Amino acid sequence: MQALTPAGLKELELKANDVRQGIIRSLLAAGSGHSAGPLDMSDVFTALYGRLMRHDPKNPEWPQRDRLLLSCGHIAPVRYSAMANFGYFPLEELLTLRKFGTRLQGHPERVRLPGVETTSGPLGEGLAQGVGMALGAKMDRKDFRVWVVTSDAEHQCGLHWEAVLTGAKFGLDNLTAIVDRNFIQIDGSTEDVMPLEPFAEKYRSFNWEVFECDGNDIAAFIETAQRATQCTGKPQVIIARTVPGKGVSFMEGDYTWHGKPPNAQQAEQALRELAAQRQRIETND
Repeated sequence: MQALTPAGLKELELKANDVRQGIIRSLLAAGSGHSAGPLDMSDVFTALYGRLMRHDPKNPEWPQRDRLLLSCGHIAPVRYSAMANFGYFPLEELLTLRKFGTRLQGHPERVRLPGVETTSGPLGEGLAQGVGMALGAKMDRKDFRVWVVTSDAEHQCGLHWEAVLTGAKFGLDNLTAIVDRNFIQIDGSTEDVMPLEPFAEKYRSFNWEVFECDGNDIAAFIETAQRATQCTGKPQVIIARTVPGKGVSFMEGDYTWHGKPPNAQQAEQALRELAAQRQRIETND
């Protein structure tokens, strides 16, 4: 992979801003949904679709594609906005989020939207599904990578840790988990509800390669992911530290935005802030 140039990074930062604006518009149209997680993972999803993953929007079932699983399905607006911004479907369709009959359900559904690998269910299931896909790829001697995006709070689920054990047992070095380490869940801080720290050490003790980075720094995340995917013999986890509600001042760091959308006035303010950020990116040469 060629080195990320300043122009390439700027393009990705602009795209991440577009993804955030798409999230706000879709949540406003839906009148329901989650705000904080989708906004804070916009940089990660932009890096995945724009730089790291092998995929083809015009051929979403391409057999050689990398597989991207969203375990924490409630942050679906970021996946949908990223997919639309990278050509999987028209941007206008984002305004159908959570509507009756839409392809953009509150949680992604595999049978509705091409390019979605699994139907997201109860929290904690995604890594188990990813382990199965990665093991199947090894058995079939396929070289695609399986990426699994997880929330930090779903590490409170026992099934997730069973999958961690299984991934290590089979040495699934074609499996990369990404943790949205934003420290929040619907009732408050993860460290108040059910503490996760020492978090990285837990994964190391389960025989995974562990990487940590700023998940809202696209260049840092890409560099970290590229190092992670060079590992052999072990699955990898990237603990991406993020700011809940990133990009919208009145949402940032506030756990109460975990599971609610903006109203019209709040959406207008959010879009103004994002437009100003986009202008700063464009003029920062």
